[in-house]
Formats: sequence, structure tokens, C-alpha cells
Amino acid sequence: MINQKRIVICTAQVPFVRGGAEYLVEGLRDALRAAGHQVDVVALPFQWEPLERIAESALSWRLLDLTHANGVPVDLVISTKFPSYLVRHPNKVVWLVHQHRQAYDWYGTPLSDFVNIPEHRQIREAIFRMDRLGLEECQARFTISRNVSERLRRFNGLTSTPLYPPSRYADQLWAGSYGPYVFSSARLDRAKRLDLLLHAAAHMHHPVPIFLAGSGPERERLELLASELGLTTRVRFLGFVSDSELLELYAGARAVYYAPVDEDYGFATVEAFGAARPVVTTHDAGGVLEFVLDATNGFVCPPEAAPLAQALDRLCSDARLAERLGRAGQPLVASISWERVVEGLVG
Repeated sequence: MINQKRIVICTAQVPFVRGGAEYLVEGLRDALRAAGHQVDVVALPFQWEPLERIAESALSWRLLDLTHANGVPVDLVISTKFPSYLVRHPNKVVWLVHQHRQAYDWYGTPLSDFVNIPEHRQIREAIFRMDRLGLEECQARFTISRNVSERLRRFNGLTSTPLYPPSRYADQLWAGSYGPYVFSSARLDRAKRLDLLLHAAAHMHHPVPIFLAGSGPERERLELLASELGLTTRVRFLGFVSDSELLELYAGARAVYYAPVDEDYGFATVEAFGAARPVVTTHDAGGVLEFVLDATNGFVCPPEAAPLAQALDRLCSDARLAERLGRAGQPLVASISWERVVEGLVG
């Protein structure tokens, strides 16, 4: 007999932006409902430009008390992204997607808006204090990967349990032939390092097509780079693709490139393995490395064009190698399920 609970999932939302975190929240909502619980999602907009707006977004969550909804007790609150875990509730757990990385591991890099001036240091220190407050209040702390757990330990001194989310395509991915193209499914932003893929493509001996599915602020710059590198006829910017198109692109690729900067988790990795595709990545790709093993189910390279090109050339010249490595990745993701996630979060 299922002990039905009233559960609220809390998430921070950037209007008009949809990515892995948004799909994760939707998947969790659906899985909890399928398990017999009454579930709803509370999302508040997150603003970080200018940086002073971060405190306003955090305060909005802190002023929100979800102990009751419409006069009826809420049994459990599950928070996800910063600053949603500042919400008030006596039985709050967190399934941490990520913190505000610009104040943490991206600080001091071109990926962060923070610079080393007193005003920005004060905001950064305030984020640390807010995170400590909100996360220490949680009855249990889970993350989406070992990498996120390690960051939480390193920066905040807090322990947590990794709990891998499945792809929303987990039951639909299939393996086709190992076609003559390299595929990338990622938002076109700087952290995904698609410029590195283009530079690698320019170094390859096998001039195979490069298919990029996804949209984002870097598209114009990447299109210009492709032109400068003489890749206009090889690189196809597909933009948004339908679910069926995405599944076909995975199924027919020779290899999947996914080499973001210290990724939290990376659905592209588990999706590639679900379709029995080898993954080419880098040794600083973070959560991707919890799945990709060099020369076992893909290649792990230095974040440089030449070694990435060499790895891609090996796969593009040997379909049997691509198939062997790709199929070796399937067992690593086969056990990732929403049932395990629900059991971990709700018990």
C-alpha cells in the first residue's frame, strides 16, 4: 500500500530557457505522480544581472513558507537549483542540480560574471552564507552526480549522496548503424566548448560531417568560427530538433562529442550510451567522467584540438571500434531509473 504524500518540487527558472534541469524537474514530477503521490512544482524566476539581483531572487525563496498549501499540510519539499533550497519547510530535502557556479568553481574564469572587487566579493560571500543556511536545513541532501557532491564538500563542507537522473529518452533510445558523422547535442554556450569541437574538426584527416543539435547565445560566434576554419560545408547547425529527430541523430552517429567544462552530470553522455554510441570527451569534463572510460567506451583526451581530432579520426576510420566502445557504455546507464530516484528522495 503506497503511503501517498503531498510533495512540492521547488526550482529556479530562467524565463524562455529550457535545458537539462528543466527536463529533470518534469521527469521527477511525473515519476512521483506515477508512484502515487500528489505532486506540484513551484518555480520562481531567477535573476543574476546585475549581480545585485541574486539577493532579491534568494529573498523571494526565503519568504516562501510551503508548510501548508490551501490550508492542507505539505508532507515534503524537494528543492533542486540555487536558490530554491532557501524555501521554508520542516521536511525539506534537496536533490542538488548545481549551485550558482559563477560564485564557486567558475569564479576567476571567463565563465563567471564575478570579478575580484569588493562589491562582487561581498555578493559571493553572501551566496556562500545563503547556501550554507539553506542546505544545512535540509533533512537529507542528494545530488545528481558525484561531481556535484564533491563540489558541495569542497566549498561548503557538506556531505551528500549522488542520485543519478535518467534521460527523458531512456526508454526510446535505440542503436542504428554507425554512420559517417559526429554528433553533438548541447546548448550552444561557452561552457559546452563546441568551439573546441570545431577546431578538432579542422585537424581531422577524415572530413566527416559534424551535426550540432541545440540553440544558444554562442551560435553566431560558432558559425563565424566554422567559416573561418573552412568548415562551412561540413558543420551543420541544426538548432532545435524534434524528439524523433534527436533519437535518429543519436542512433546513426559514429560518435558523440561531449566535452563541457566540469559538467555537473551531462544527459548527452547517458543518452549516447543508451544509443550505444562512443563518447569523446576531455579529462576536465567533470560528471561526464563518471561514465566515460578512456579506450573502453569512448576516449578521454586533453582539452586540445589535436588529440580530440585523433580520437575522432580513430572512430571515423573504424566502425567496428565505434560499435565495440559504444556497446560497452550501455550497461553503465541501464540501471539508472526514476524508481531509484523516487526511492532515494521519498523512501
